[in-house]
Amino acid sequence: MTTKKTNPIAIIGGGPAGLEAASILAENGLSVSLFEAKNDWADNLKNKYKVFPDFSSADDLFNQLTAKTEHASISKFLNTEITQVSKENDGWKLKVRNGNEYSASALLLATGHDVFDARRKEEFGFGIYDGVITSLQLEEMLRTKQLSALLKEKPQQRIVFLQCVGSRDIKTSNNYCSKICCVTAVKQVIEVKKMIPKAEIFVFYMDLRMWGQHFEELYCESQEKYNIRYVRGRISEASSTFDGRIQIKAEDTLIGQPLKMTTDLLVLMVGMEPSQGTKNLAKNCGICGEYGFAQSKDSHLGDNLTDKEGLFLAGSCKRPMSITDTITDSRSAALEIVKYLRDE
Repeated sequence: MTTKKTNPIAIIGGGPAGLEAASILAENGLSVSLFEAKNDWADNLKNKYKVFPDFSSADDLFNQLTAKTEHASISKFLNTEITQVSKENDGWKLKVRNGNEYSASALLLATGHDVFDARRKEEFGFGIYDGVITSLQLEEMLRTKQLSALLKEKPQQRIVFLQCVGSRDIKTSNNYCSKICCVTAVKQVIEVKKMIPKAEIFVFYMDLRMWGQHFEELYCESQEKYNIRYVRGRISEASSTFDGRIQIKAEDTLIGQPLKMTTDLLVLMVGMEPSQGTKNLAKNCGICGEYGFAQSKDSHLGDNLTDKEGLFLAGSCKRPMSITDTITDSRSAALEIVKYLRDE
């Protein structure tokens, strides 16, 4: 394929979106420079244990994505934070924090997301009580088998999950749904039950959004096969008991009754927020959307495009996405770039 421009395509962000887009572009004969600010690739995938709905290994998916970028046409840069981008003639100039500069024929933002900082919801006690953890910390415990050791000495082995922490919450200014928290909780409760069959597990929720194929079946299986109990209600407060457990105060909104419950572990299902890199570069490029995410040109027919020529978007820098949706979206972005660079 011949192209109008000779500089590499720059991809900012080495998560699943950036990795997959880089491999697709290289397969189409284009040179790619892939930049990641952190010291490793795809930390939002690498810190997972299993992925839904098939419970396949997150490590296997990570290895497959990174292996595809071992390509002669892909130059990879870790610990390289892009602090500023600007239009340069018919291409783009990138500035690195250390002062280095790179030129690119086209630019793809794949800067991804961060998880909500649960310390902002002080009423739940995260960072205050040892028995309160986030869903991300639980993933690590499942990966390393630490959860069994943590609950080994507990007489009851009760675990409570709380949905929508940092999502659909006016007080945190995140009115949006983070999309994956509901099914992540379903996946995690099944994983926990397989690991600790005697554990008593409750999930407190506003409403459950099983939006993907096989997700509803997974939710039903969690109740019918693993005896997971779902409570429609919100936890208002968590505190420590004299024996080191966690007491929660909540309301069951189906029956309109307040309730108290003690648990050995309270798991906060934290939602997605735009990463700091997404916020900074979206502002730098003049494409700020709602809540700090990057704004695409059109959510239907131009979701990978922006109103800036040669600037493209992929993945959860635009909105919360699952890993599967992120990979699919990055492939679409790569093909838009191929089309953009192709000679008329």
